[in-house]
Amino acid sequence: MHSVLAEAFADLGRLDNITLIMVFHPQYLESFLKTQHYLLQMDGPLPACYQHYIGIMAAARHQCSYLVNLHVNDFIHSGGDQKWLDGLVNAPQKLRNLGELNKMLAHRPWLITKEHIEQLLKTGEHSWSLAELIHAVVLLAHYHSLASFTFGCGINPEIHNDGGHTFRPSSLGNYCICDITNGNHEGHHPTGSVTPSESSCEVEALMEKMKQLQESRPDEEATQEEMATRFEREKSESMLVIAADEDPSPARNVSRHFEDTSYGYKDFSRRGMHVPTFRVQDYCWEDHGYSLVNRLYPDVGQLLDEKFHIAYNLTYNTMAMHSDVDTSTLRRAIWNYVHCMFGIRYDDYDYGEINQLLDRSFKVYIKNVVCSPEKTTKRMYDSFWRQFKHSEKVHVNLLLMEARMQAELLYALRAITRYMT
Repeated sequence: MHSVLAEAFADLGRLDNITLIMVFHPQYLESFLKTQHYLLQMDGPLPACYQHYIGIMAAARHQCSYLVNLHVNDFIHSGGDQKWLDGLVNAPQKLRNLGELNKMLAHRPWLITKEHIEQLLKTGEHSWSLAELIHAVVLLAHYHSLASFTFGCGINPEIHNDGGHTFRPSSLGNYCICDITNGNHEGHHPTGSVTPSESSCEVEALMEKMKQLQESRPDEEATQEEMATRFEREKSESMLVIAADEDPSPARNVSRHFEDTSYGYKDFSRRGMHVPTFRVQDYCWEDHGYSLVNRLYPDVGQLLDEKFHIAYNLTYNTMAMHSDVDTSTLRRAIWNYVHCMFGIRYDDYDYGEINQLLDRSFKVYIKNVVCSPEKTTKRMYDSFWRQFKHSEKVHVNLLLMEARMQAELLYALRAITRYMT
């Protein structure tokens, strides 16, 4: 791990708090840093100043001052025109044209069509090439999802930086996960104020449900029709999980980097409007997205694929105070619930498992972190899995981040594929 951190420091000239929190999970961190290095440091379709400006645009959609400020510095150091930082209106028209895709990808990716792709690829002197667009889409999805991780972990600016963000003021307490990295975490383990007996019962009840699901016999499986019904039911119920009511107003230094500040997440299927379910059987990352990315932006598909697999399969076979636990059903439920909120369905998954494994407080946390991360509060973080270690909750945030990124990529890449065919 020392070599990974040393390499990160040499590469970035700093060890930011995101890296220091991901240290909880070294295998994932190594893959994350390798992917981010390739996206931002290696020669690619887009120049460095465009890469960092797109990072600013993406992070700004979720009002993530922490990431915006990191990329403002990197943008300047890469030789970017400081006039662009006065607002998106001062950026080149080519980048401004990306604004529509940025907002849909961040908040309502299911609305992206091949017509949106065509507009970007056929705009005369301001047009994007397919390779450039793939690079931009991956960067947008990367920083939208990284904003989810940043807010989910309550990441603060490094001590030498101004600005940034913390949990929203109404939720401020005396704890930030960043404190774990500097030793100021005594008395904050486990994460919630609850009696040991209550917590033990919660954990053991969850473990018992997992065990029952793992031991269920194949002949007890539901029909495909019942599986489809359970997906639609879970998708509908996910709309009833209310995110935080209050809409934090974006600060001027953030909102100037994007247009249409009122545009935000809306549930996948509103009353009176039906959007077709995205069936992974018809378009999936492994068979379609991976090859498209690798063809137009070589090696990135492989790096993303490795990162997705590490996040999805990462386990230490522990849960709170218990060891030798098979957590596969729980990890699968978390990943598939995120995709369900985006209307993405796996035909071979029984969505009835989600309600058995994820309680309401956890679903509220997931919906906020994934769909409206800027509304995430410390109370939400504390209210789920109260007896679990902080490292386990960071693990959850890694799952949420990667599941969200893959969901965004699936919608964008499907639209690009449809345009190409």
